[in-house]
Amino acid sequence: MKLVIIANRLPVKIEEKNNSYSIKRSEGGLATGLSSLDTSIEKFWVGWPGIYVDDKSLQKRITRRLHAMHFHPVFLSQEQIEKYYEGYSNSILWPLCHYFFSYIEYGSCFWEAYKEVNTLFCEESLPFIDENDIVWIQDYQLMLLPKKIRDHKPQANIGYFHHIPFPSFELFRVLPERKELLEGLLGADLIGLHTHDYMRHFISSLYRVLDLNCDLDEIKLQDRTVHVDAFPMGINYQKYHDAALLPAVRKESAELKKKLGNQTIILSVDRLDYSKGILNRIKGFAQFLENHPEYREKVSLAMIVTPSRDNVERYADLKTRIDQTIGQVNGKYATVGWTPIHYYYRSFDFEGLSAMYDVADIALVTPLRDGMNLVAKEYLASKREKPGVLILSEMAGAAIELTDAIIINPMDANEIENAILQAITMSEHEKKERLWRMQKTISNQTVQKWANDFVKELSYIKKQNEEIYQKIIDKKQLAQIKRQYDRSSHRLLVLDYDGTLAPFYKKPEEAAPSPILLSLLEKMAKDPANHVVINSGRSSEMLEKWFGDLPIDLSAEHSALYKENGEWHENFKKIEQWDSEILDIIQRTIEKTPNSWLEIKNTALVWHYRKADTWLANLREEQLVRALIEPCTRLNLQIVPGNKILEIKPSAFNKGTEIKRRMQKEKFDFVLVIGDDTTDEDMFRAIPSDGISIKVGDFSPIAKYRISLQSKVIPFLTKLIS
Repeated sequence: MKLVIIANRLPVKIEEKNNSYSIKRSEGGLATGLSSLDTSIEKFWVGWPGIYVDDKSLQKRITRRLHAMHFHPVFLSQEQIEKYYEGYSNSILWPLCHYFFSYIEYGSCFWEAYKEVNTLFCEESLPFIDENDIVWIQDYQLMLLPKKIRDHKPQANIGYFHHIPFPSFELFRVLPERKELLEGLLGADLIGLHTHDYMRHFISSLYRVLDLNCDLDEIKLQDRTVHVDAFPMGINYQKYHDAALLPAVRKESAELKKKLGNQTIILSVDRLDYSKGILNRIKGFAQFLENHPEYREKVSLAMIVTPSRDNVERYADLKTRIDQTIGQVNGKYATVGWTPIHYYYRSFDFEGLSAMYDVADIALVTPLRDGMNLVAKEYLASKREKPGVLILSEMAGAAIELTDAIIINPMDANEIENAILQAITMSEHEKKERLWRMQKTISNQTVQKWANDFVKELSYIKKQNEEIYQKIIDKKQLAQIKRQYDRSSHRLLVLDYDGTLAPFYKKPEEAAPSPILLSLLEKMAKDPANHVVINSGRSSEMLEKWFGDLPIDLSAEHSALYKENGEWHENFKKIEQWDSEILDIIQRTIEKTPNSWLEIKNTALVWHYRKADTWLANLREEQLVRALIEPCTRLNLQIVPGNKILEIKPSAFNKGTEIKRRMQKEKFDFVLVIGDDTTDEDMFRAIPSDGISIKVGDFSPIAKYRISLQSKVIPFLTKLIS
């Protein structure tokens, strides 16, 4: 087994000098985390090497050198770089996920290029992916890739991590390609995001776009389960914590202190991007200087802005506005010997950045939207004897973990101003206490732990999906069941109806049995060895209407009534008058849930919400259950969730009641039950240990076997009795 990491970029820096190329590893957070994984697992990287090379022979030479490092390059053309990376990835997905909807720049060719490059990544990866390998796909540039690999390698163990925010459905829905992107991601076994907020947004989009339910953190597909979970990414804590002890860092720190003088230093570190809130930050600092003149010449802001995409017009304009705004602030407040804002528009190496962290008294991290923000964690880890204060945007994913920071709304200059004042005036004791608690958090939740947690959960899900796969009835298992069927002489065949013998319909009254089903049931019943029972939650009137002419037995309303030898009997008497409190509670829920309705049976009340909005229906279901608990407990009634329904019925009977009754009367040498719902699990529990239980659709740990689709049930029964 090996681990195959697929990302937009390989963790290398390739530089050209005099027609020769130097290749160096780049140790980013992702590379650090993955390097900590089990050393016995062989690791391969797939990604773009970060340069454009059109010479095929040169591509081969670079490829050979990269292969020696277990790196597999995907070379992109200039057009692909422009339309897939700069186009769809960074001009559509990036602004959308960071809530800058108005910044989206649609290009008709962008989507085609995005699909093309995702396919190219798939083609480059497939030759060395074996069925038992772990495949870990990284980030928004490759959202179609999980499904593409799954289509070719159905048994592969595939994970995907989304490193940027996942937007709310109200934003995500504007994408014309929303369905394809979600289907692409569902090719993974595990989808990871930084926070539970992003997880909630993603699941909400699945509800509304694909009409898929998420049971806690699981999405149940036909042949496997997809898990969605939050994994807050960390840093290499020890590396940053020990950085201040390095001679090179100590030297740079001393030079910075000498240059900046004896004053309070506020530090901000960002890549040039409109999502980072750089202009708002400058405005908040300027407002602080204006309203608190006593701190002039005592406080400076050191701003590091790393160049990024400044050849793109929007970024070039942002750079110009930053330059102008800093110039205006310095022009207004600077004095001889004091500069309010020290501006560094360049990249810093590890030693230089660590020195800045070391001398800074306050870190000002105020993105307008950020997936996690590791700068905040790096700053905290770097502080040793001299404590530092973190001012952090509530819009950064890190804010969920770093609750001892001064949390602010990055859009509010007043909050930035007040946070700076609070940080400056904070007591040394409070600074140390806050810092200690945050360091305790980030020293535990490291990038190494992040990577190991993800891969560990991915491996667990693979085992779970293998169990699901093994239960699916294939030719071999069908042959085994048929041998038992053929050798038996007294059989009990109990079949659920909705979702098992017939598909679900928006209007339940439209689910009448097909001629094919009626013919099959008649054929099954003609065999004198067979006792065929339809065991349904439907009313006795409906079952009689549909199946009354067939020589089969019926069980209605979860075994409250049953038909045997042509006559109906009661296990439980009809409820003539339902409790008014319960009816009022359900009626209020119906009024607040469009397209839901109440069915009143002889012995049960059923709230149907198949046609309602999924998110709203799930919310109302929880509210309804909570409201019904007290009156139902008092009246000894059971609340039973089903497939898009909630049923209230007496607790004295369930779908297993009819099976137990029949087995007490007669001895059967073959018992088969098939159902699709949670209510059918009472049937699975009721049969003897050598009985055959089959769950249709979702996985059930109780059922012995599984048929993945309702449409496969009739073919299965046809082959069984042939």
